[in-house]
Amino acid sequence: MIESLRAVSSLIISFFVLMAGFGLANYIVPLRALGEGWTATDIAQIGAVYSVGYTLASFVTPRFIRATGHIRVFAANIAMMVVSTLLCALVTDVWAWMAFRGLFGFAIAGTYMIMESWLNEKSANEHRGFMFSVYMVTAMTGSIAGTYVAPLGNVMTTTLFIVSAIVLVSAVFPIALTEASTPTAPTAVGFDLGSLLRRSPVAFVGTLLSGVIAGAWINFSAVYARLSGLTETGGANLIAAVTIGSIVAQFPLGRVSDLVDRRVVMVFGCGLGIVASGWLTLLDGSNEYQLYAAACMAGMAIFPIYSLNVAHANDMAEPGEYVRISSGITVLYGVGIIIGPLVGGQAIAIAGPPGLPAVLLVFFAIYAAYATYRILKRPPAVRVITPRV
Repeated sequence: MIESLRAVSSLIISFFVLMAGFGLANYIVPLRALGEGWTATDIAQIGAVYSVGYTLASFVTPRFIRATGHIRVFAANIAMMVVSTLLCALVTDVWAWMAFRGLFGFAIAGTYMIMESWLNEKSANEHRGFMFSVYMVTAMTGSIAGTYVAPLGNVMTTTLFIVSAIVLVSAVFPIALTEASTPTAPTAVGFDLGSLLRRSPVAFVGTLLSGVIAGAWINFSAVYARLSGLTETGGANLIAAVTIGSIVAQFPLGRVSDLVDRRVVMVFGCGLGIVASGWLTLLDGSNEYQLYAAACMAGMAIFPIYSLNVAHANDMAEPGEYVRISSGITVLYGVGIIIGPLVGGQAIAIAGPPGLPAVLLVFFAIYAAYATYRILKRPPAVRVITPRV
């Protein structure tokens, strides 16, 4: 396990810096949109186009990786994110922002594919849940760091956008200068959703549903916090509470999933999400500390369930297949995060702030029901332990 961590140390450092810039950008974009007087529907459409870009990366990025290698594509994706963020600072128009955020979604999805395929190649199956916990905790701690930069500036000026761009570009250095061996070039590009569905139906459906849940939360958490009566610092605290919950749960859930049927852990995580989402529907900014507590519990499910899906889907993968698996997962997750902001935006427009946690509750319940069905339908598969070098 220690050797696996050492092999990806530069990757983890780059990912932390990247996610700090990502967290800041994702927090200030919807708040700036709100400040410009744009509607929840406008913000939802911006989020949906971001998700379309995210999904398109699944078709294109694997071909770039095979042609030029993981590190060069990683650097190109960082450049696209920086350009997108700076363009948002220069031009404040709904239609333009849709294009800029679509570019950002394309780039971040390609980066995730590189990270996850690299991590999968360096992880043995008996440690994969733990390694993806490290990956997710790195993502979330980086996001927290970025979010807390937002209260130091004014979202209605260009400063925070420029700071986000500076942080994003800094993520290139650790991975570009690494001496560690890079992953094997993919033997096949594209994706095979039929194969993924046959290999792991619960990962197939669960990835789609976790995308809906994450897409709704990521795109509307700042709006939800503002409409609930929280200040910008309070909104940062709320998002941090979700992230802290994810960090607290990530290692135990990941490690337990290495030892038992991962689907059982999925059901447990969704149960936490159902309880937390129901609690959030009853609260507003006047119950600030209860809001943070409920958000922390929701965080124990919102992001950890994604890593459980990825680990489950990759348990049976062979060397050279990891990019292809990651591409399929990215497509499904991308479709989910297209649906998520559209559903979340409509729910807030109809029901106000409680509409967002109500959406989360519904999709957690669907996910838990399907995972339970699959547990009853098929016994756990035997995991193939693939030796790593």
